[in-house]
Amino acid sequence: MFNKSFDLGFLRNLNPNTIDKQLGIEFTEIGEDFITAKMPVDHRTHQPFGILHGGASVVLAESLGSVASLLSLPDPEKQRAVGLEISANHIRAVREGWVYGRVTALHVGRSTHVWDIKITNEAGKLVCVSRLTVAVIDAK
Repeated sequence: MFNKSFDLGFLRNLNPNTIDKQLGIEFTEIGEDFITAKMPVDHRTHQPFGILHGGASVVLAESLGSVASLLSLPDPEKQRAVGLEISANHIRAVREGWVYGRVTALHVGRSTHVWDIKITNEAGKLVCVSRLTVAVIDAK
């Protein structure tokens, strides 16, 4: 499903000065039809009550989905994938450790992609479920 010219090293160096790096997000695996990443639950990702900020979960989800779209483009030199809409349901609080995101495709079309992102805690329990819609546009 994904463009084979991309590998984990490419993803880890894709955006050195972005929110992903500020929050400590690390891509961990590219599978045949999924990508995974992890994010620390610490002072960078906490909300004022000491638990994982829902917005940080959404950043992890959108990062995974956007990268999955990039890797699904037939010609990344001529096209760009940009977020169009995201929704998230926050299921469980996390105070510390790591959360893990896994993105899979619901739809990969010519002009839109729809992604399912599940975020779990270290025990494998669901923390957040998100759906991201991405628009495929011409690069300028």
